[in-house]
Amino acid sequence: MSSIISSLQDKVKSKVLKNSFWGLAGSLFQNVFLSLFYVLIARHYSVDDFAKYVIANSLYQMVVAFSSMGLGHWFIREVVNHEDKNKLAAKFLKMQAYFGIFFFVINLLFAFFLYSDDTVRILSLLFAANIIFDNIIYSIKNVNIAQFSQKKTVLVLSIEAISKFLIACLLFIYDFNIVYLAIFLVITRFVTLNLFLRIGAAEGFDLKGFWKEKIPFSFVKNILIKYWPFAIIGSAYVVYWKIDTLIISKLLPLEDVAHYENSFKIFSLAQLVPVVLSSTMLPKLVELYQRQDKKELKKAYQNIFKILMFYGIGAFTFTYSFADELIPWIFGDKYALSAQYTKEMFFTILVFPTSLLQANMLIAMKLEKLDMWFNINSVLINSAICLIGLYFIRSLSVVNYAIFASFIVFHLSQDIVLFKKNIVSSRHVLGYIFVSLILVLLYIFLQISIEDFILFPTFWTIIGAVVLLFIRVIKSQQNLE
Repeated sequence: MSSIISSLQDKVKSKVLKNSFWGLAGSLFQNVFLSLFYVLIARHYSVDDFAKYVIANSLYQMVVAFSSMGLGHWFIREVVNHEDKNKLAAKFLKMQAYFGIFFFVINLLFAFFLYSDDTVRILSLLFAANIIFDNIIYSIKNVNIAQFSQKKTVLVLSIEAISKFLIACLLFIYDFNIVYLAIFLVITRFVTLNLFLRIGAAEGFDLKGFWKEKIPFSFVKNILIKYWPFAIIGSAYVVYWKIDTLIISKLLPLEDVAHYENSFKIFSLAQLVPVVLSSTMLPKLVELYQRQDKKELKKAYQNIFKILMFYGIGAFTFTYSFADELIPWIFGDKYALSAQYTKEMFFTILVFPTSLLQANMLIAMKLEKLDMWFNINSVLINSAICLIGLYFIRSLSVVNYAIFASFIVFHLSQDIVLFKKNIVSSRHVLGYIFVSLILVLLYIFLQISIEDFILFPTFWTIIGAVVLLFIRVIKSQQNLE
């Protein structure tokens, strides 16, 4: 009997690992083509047209972040024990379609209330249509996660990412304006939805007639009352970054919208590594916490924390040295100023990777509501500093430093909780601050007098040697004990 149970457990673990692999691999693959799409349209269109596209797209992304209400977590929990999985999935899709229609209207109201520019309004109208498609796709993606079928999600979304890249390539053969580009993107999203409904859902699920399923209002109401915190947690990250785009669009010149979005695109690529590492670590942290193995939990956490800390410093020093050459090469000479703003934004990479890990640690400890309030607090601090700072100094630098300041508060708030829960020590917190501060200030000082192509490899070769020596000394002491 025990051998049968063990065999079943191994199969489940194998499914989970494969599911995670396809999710992470797919995300990386899609990000490459979507980034190429972004770069191509940035290079092709004028700064003003591109900025208007970014404004409409940012507004849409901020609204769509709320539109699913974070109910993927509810579905994944419920479908495991539900007898009629197909029926529950159909209810989930229809509910998300209703949410999509509601937030479609919200998106339009925001666009027409905030902006008088006709191009921004038309683009917002087109992107808003995607919200309905996105919500249904979101539902199917969660069906696949629950049924260990992420491979199907990756296949369909990869087709979409490549299609967007090809649309951008068409711009260099046949020139069409930014509105037509948006129309092609909406059509692509509609085709993606149909691919999901026909071939993209997990085996055993027939979702093509989901709209026929009846949903009582009381059913939706009870779910929203119970699971509303997930809507905040799921949307906070997108709102955090996109609300700055909207603030910039109202208080600064249009070109600053483009500079900010270019900086964020580079930052979002740099954050892929910590996102993947933190996501991979979450199941391990949950397992160790549930086993109440505090010694192993602290050891695993602190090991990955050190990796992420040095990754953040490495990403910052690389960007600080080479942004001036790389940014104009990627986006074109018209965005040369984006380099300076990218360097400013990358101060945040010093705290982002470890704060992401700490957020996952709080979730593993079932403190997601606390994490939710930290996220809300961070958004409020960031927005407040932006609005107050821009009142006195009309510069994009104010926004970048506001982001950095709010992330420091976010990180310190997490540190306090983890310290109280005896996951980290005061030595750990102070050591992280001290090492980061010394290395960053030292690098900035050395960069004044040493060529970047010499400084960057030399600096990290010396640090690598010191770290290896330190590890050997620790191991030799442990062997003696």
